[in-house]
Amino acid sequence: MPLVRAELRWPSAAGARLEGATATGCVAYGKHLLTRFDDGRTLHTHLRMEGYWRVHRTGSREAAARNPAVRAVLGTAAWTCLGWHLGMLDLLRTRDEPRVLGHLGPDVLADDFPDAGLAEGVRRLAAQGPRPVCEALLDQRVVAGLGTIWMAETLFALRLWPWTPASGLDDDARAAVLLTGRRLMGRSVAVGRSRGLGAVETAVHGRARRPCPRCRTPIAVGQANEPPYERPVFWCPSCQARP
Repeated sequence: MPLVRAELRWPSAAGARLEGATATGCVAYGKHLLTRFDDGRTLHTHLRMEGYWRVHRTGSREAAARNPAVRAVLGTAAWTCLGWHLGMLDLLRTRDEPRVLGHLGPDVLADDFPDAGLAEGVRRLAAQGPRPVCEALLDQRVVAGLGTIWMAETLFALRLWPWTPASGLDDDARAAVLLTGRRLMGRSVAVGRSRGLGAVETAVHGRARRPCPRCRTPIAVGQANEPPYERPVFWCPSCQARP
């Protein structure tokens, strides 16, 4: 169904016209979303920490999109998609997608990750040397897709001290980290689809001072990266003790 309304409320794309184009699909690569159209263009967006998309019936009060926090409006005769608080927005030729994605590591949720991306992810993780594994996993240039939540949940599942040097793990352990992250994220997607947003419960993330679900030790919170790029790291001081 072709677009009858298209507003890109972004300085570099404000004059673009998408009316008449039909979306052929929307795919994710890590934290990046690629909405592809049949005219050979792609809308690239990134949610950062606050962004989200919502779908409303065209003509409804919600679809009016009068709020200044709405950065993109894509509407057909039946449905209207609103991009709220988007952190990035580019309109580019579909063949130029590598220009915005080329710096990223392999996507841990890609269908072919175990066969085509795992070895490269292990290599990039090993190349981080003494860098703490919690920081390396947050670096989208190492692998794309893992964020603060699933970094913490992955390391807890494997009983790894978050500040273990990446070089302190062997290749089997690095592969286990990446595959565990993939498994946990995949499970959260499945649960979210069946039960709705916010349905996935975490073991450690966001549970500071609450008892560890394994040993009842209070969950601690530390820090990955230096300001202004710091991120919280939730962990169990007992299950994930420093070696």
